[in-house]
Amino acid sequence: MKSCLLLTGLLLALTTQLFAQTPPTGHPNTNGAGWKPLFERDLSDAGYPKGVWSYSEGELTATEDKAIWTARAYDDFVLDLQFKTADGTNSGIVVHCSDTANWIPNSVEIQIADDHSKKWSESPKNWQCGAFFGHQAATKSLVKKPGEWNRYTITCQGKMIYIVLNNQLVNTIDLSKFTSAKTNPDGSEVPAWLSKPAADLPLHGYIGLQGKHAGAPIYFRNLKIKEL
Repeated sequence: MKSCLLLTGLLLALTTQLFAQTPPTGHPNTNGAGWKPLFERDLSDAGYPKGVWSYSEGELTATEDKAIWTARAYDDFVLDLQFKTADGTNSGIVVHCSDTANWIPNSVEIQIADDHSKKWSESPKNWQCGAFFGHQAATKSLVKKPGEWNRYTITCQGKMIYIVLNNQLVNTIDLSKFTSAKTNPDGSEVPAWLSKPAADLPLHGYIGLQGKHAGAPIYFRNLKIKEL
């Protein structure tokens, strides 16, 4: 019996490792074992300025440009969610955040943007939806028009981050390559406010959602997480 349990544990560990190391090609089934809501519906397990974030008919949104954070920090995980933009939305999913009070230089932001708007369609590619903001553009723009629901799956495993948008892998990020706070590996300039090399950021951190940034709202639903 003991040997069977040991073998089961080893197989589970190997399966988890292989899943994490293999770039995902689509979205997972979040009804399986290990998945749980990122936030409770009453937001009792979230950190945010009171009155800014709320659920309404299953949709989570903010009235101000203030982020919402998990109550605890995470290591390796898969985050799955849906989001809906409005005209001109600029938001993001924040991972590996070690300082929620000063999160911009102390985290990794996976960009959400209304790429259909003139403002964001003409912005740098690494500012558009699916990008590692300010660092690495998505391989393609798949975000739907404002008012339509999109799906993100973000897998964080060690220094690797995989971004699946609307069932396609659009970004594979190796944080170890981003060793400069001034220049990205492709030669593009890093925004000045991202003042710490991404390769040096701690991998144990909080997960957050950016609020009503640049005057346009953002909507989320079905936020689920599975630790690896």
